[in-house]
Amino acid sequence: MKKSILGFTAILSSAAAVIYLSGYSYIFKALWVNLKKGAFTPSIDDAEKFPFHPVSSSHPKQCEKDLSYNTRPLSEKLLQDLKKTRASSLIVIKDNRLIHEQYWKDHDSSSLMNSFSMAKGILSVLIGFAIDDGLLESEDQLLSSLFAHYKNSPYGKFLTIRHLMTMEAGMDWEEEYHHPFAPNSKQYFIEDLAAQAFDVEIKEMPGKKYKYQSVAAQLLGLALRRATGKELAAYLSEKLWNPLGMEYSAKWSVDEKGMEKAFCCIHASARDFAKIGQFIMQKGKWEGRQLLSEKYCEKLLTPTKANDAFCFTIWADDESEIKCRFFYGFLGQFIIMIPQKNMVIVKTGFYNRLEVDKKLRPLQVQLLVEELTALF
Repeated sequence: MKKSILGFTAILSSAAAVIYLSGYSYIFKALWVNLKKGAFTPSIDDAEKFPFHPVSSSHPKQCEKDLSYNTRPLSEKLLQDLKKTRASSLIVIKDNRLIHEQYWKDHDSSSLMNSFSMAKGILSVLIGFAIDDGLLESEDQLLSSLFAHYKNSPYGKFLTIRHLMTMEAGMDWEEEYHHPFAPNSKQYFIEDLAAQAFDVEIKEMPGKKYKYQSVAAQLLGLALRRATGKELAAYLSEKLWNPLGMEYSAKWSVDEKGMEKAFCCIHASARDFAKIGQFIMQKGKWEGRQLLSEKYCEKLLTPTKANDAFCFTIWADDESEIKCRFFYGFLGQFIIMIPQKNMVIVKTGFYNRLEVDKKLRPLQVQLLVEELTALF
């Protein structure tokens, strides 16, 4: 028995050594963080697992409720789908008023939930503010103007801010979420995001084809931070959280060096996510003030030539009867904007097996749009 235990210990030690020497030491951090603070896999409730920068709201203002708030029951078809996909919240804003609000799994209106890749769309919004502020020349500014080492890259010297937002960066990165040795897993737990991003080679001419790569968003975040000279969380607070009167301060997860996880991990309330959707749907106008260039908002929501389902890190559906744009995050996080109905839908959840169409858009978005526009 003693020999068996010693043998098993030796195997574990050898495996640990191989993992460490192979450059996967972040796996030990992942195990420690998850075992210590909750679910073993990434979750919308990860706000306390990692260090963060606060996104403060100094003038909170509650959403105005419609007279028919929460009086119309959801269809059985939609309720069953929300149950199946482990929804945690559903918000519907119609004509700038909160008309439906529902929470599951111990969440409520104050719960801060992980945006996952919805943060990529929010990051593209911040790029527009930086252009308006004169901190960036335009979305076509070369990345090499901010990070000079890209001038020495055969393809990297052509890389622009736009290429990072439209996922046409041509980087040597395979997007993969289903095993612990994938680059995305490393990105979620790594201690130095800048080192990882700068180490990824630009292997193809940027702007030639669409390929979704989370490292492109991280590089975009590094560029924005260099251009503004501010933490991303501070700039988000200055440009959105305070002007829009967000109800709750948010949290943006950071690595051990204090760099925001620009590809994900803004933890905010469902109501505040909905305000972002309303703001963009109103083309940058809020309470009578044009906070963000209307022209940039139009660019933000215009599909690319390479992928007509994708804009500036925001997804598009122009084929359905009711057209929409939406922010999309891992495990089924959505901010859906429906201009023709003046409606914003926010849905958060825990489900990683959502069915998608041929353009990789989750079918649940279309279901939410159809059911909720019919109801409201």
